[in-house]
Amino acid sequence: MKVAFFSTKSYDRRFFEAINATYQHDITFFEVPLNADTAMLATGYPAVCMFVNDVADTDTLNSLAANETQLLALRSAGFNTVNLQRAAELDIKVVRVPAYSPYAVAEHAVALILALNRKIYRAYNRVRDDNFALEGLLGFDLHGCTVGVIGTGRVGMVFAQIMQGFGCSVIGYDAYPNEQLTQYVSLPELFEKSDIISLHCPLLPETYHLIDQSAIAQMKPGVMLINTSRGALIDTDAVITGIKTGKIGYLGIDVYEQEENLFFQDLSDTIIQDDTFQLLQSFLNVLITAHQAFFTRNALEAIATTTLSNISDFEQGKPLKNEVVYHPSPALL
Repeated sequence: MKVAFFSTKSYDRRFFEAINATYQHDITFFEVPLNADTAMLATGYPAVCMFVNDVADTDTLNSLAANETQLLALRSAGFNTVNLQRAAELDIKVVRVPAYSPYAVAEHAVALILALNRKIYRAYNRVRDDNFALEGLLGFDLHGCTVGVIGTGRVGMVFAQIMQGFGCSVIGYDAYPNEQLTQYVSLPELFEKSDIISLHCPLLPETYHLIDQSAIAQMKPGVMLINTSRGALIDTDAVITGIKTGKIGYLGIDVYEQEENLFFQDLSDTIIQDDTFQLLQSFLNVLITAHQAFFTRNALEAIATTTLSNISDFEQGKPLKNEVVYHPSPALL
């Protein structure tokens, strides 16, 4: 099947070309993101593959449908940038990669915790400058801390298990509890009790700005907040206020609310115009990575395999086991 891939980098081509030796799809790689302005590039392609920050809104989908695209294959788990209602109206099937490597994302969340707690990023720069002083690098034992996990799907559960290995007490919140985690609490109780809070839930209308001014007010002073899920789970302005007041003692994020204008590209020779992002960068207790939590060899192989398998299932008329179906009222978490 002819497939147009958008937002591709060298590593996308490397892994997809290797896995496609088995599936034999006719792939064209485009570096530009998918949106209403670039959708015309997919003319003549019955399948389109998009990445996490590509936009399949009404205009984009209308353009794709007009050029006979029948399948939208996401090579990611999240689908918040897709207008599922319009896709259903146009009879464009939407498939995704619901799980690739929960270990990759969970382990990155733990890496952010350790780096923030023990000031690894600051210590590294000091030693390179021959500064071996320890002032300002004081951390705390993770053992005995209470860790709140919001969203206990595959990634959330792996993260919880790792933190239990550190000797932490783990509490969770999810609309659909996992029997492997025994201690679930309400969101207000999780905010109140947690020393560390890590977000592992999808971005839905119900979870947009889940961490807002009201939520932050309920948290412990000096709480550590980690987000490796979706940027808009956090109200960035409210978090900045929390950092300034000391309510949030540490912030580690691999995602950002306006990341589509920044991440996955080299802007080192430009002036970043996002003042909010620049302000976040200025805080010593904030650590930002650029949506790299998924970025392991294992995960990229799994993403390529599942994506190409999804496309083959569609081509062969098989049931789409990873189809995203439009529901007027998606369930919380």
